[in-house]
Amino acid sequence: MAIQKKIKIRIGITVLLLIIGVVLKVYIFKKPFSYAGTIEATKVDISARLTSVISKINFKEGDHIKKGQLLMILACEDYKLTDQIATVDFVRADKLYRQGSQSKEVFDQMKNKKDDADLKLSWCNITSPIDGVVLNKYHEEGEMVNPGMHLFTLANLKEDIYTYIYVPHDLINRISIGEKLTGVLPEANKREFSGTVSQIGEEAEFTPKNVQTKEERTRLVFAVKILFSNPNEVLKPGMTIEIKLPEK
Repeated sequence: MAIQKKIKIRIGITVLLLIIGVVLKVYIFKKPFSYAGTIEATKVDISARLTSVISKINFKEGDHIKKGQLLMILACEDYKLTDQIATVDFVRADKLYRQGSQSKEVFDQMKNKKDDADLKLSWCNITSPIDGVVLNKYHEEGEMVNPGMHLFTLANLKEDIYTYIYVPHDLINRISIGEKLTGVLPEANKREFSGTVSQIGEEAEFTPKNVQTKEERTRLVFAVKILFSNPNEVLKPGMTIEIKLPEK
């Protein structure tokens, strides 16, 4: 009887230890769930406005540029000639108009032609509208470009870097616009980056199809956009970042 009692006690202790272990694992040592998002940047596509041959390219992919810097020069021989002729005609019309020998209608026509020629000639110098980085350069010197053809893709990786995560509808009340969240970059030894919630989807949607599991794809979620501070440009488009929601 004493031996059986000891066995029961040992079994009871073992079961108790197992229960304690499970509780500790679930409630104390449980790893918080992280939402994974792909880093994106606000991209600016620079396109040609007229037909011409590329005369000079001043920047290559990966170069940093400032707003207003000259990215590319188009040859524009025909536009230069048109501008010269329009300028000569306008100067003559202006002189005659001041002398009273030219009508206002003809003067205005010459002025409009010159303004149009000046505008088109200015399109031959391709400048940057932002501070940022050249992500893509699509053509080389000597190539012919036409209106609408992409010349460069630019992005400001210091300020306009973000990701989207998809939060289940029963957890969306944990976050709000302007809230600070921390992103972790697995590729950089779990380096942390400060993020701010800038947008929360107005309506629930099904999880995007690129999510792997069937269970996750059928859940209703809200898209949450998070902007990151990236002064050293460590975060780059295409990287995966992990984000934990605050416990509330």
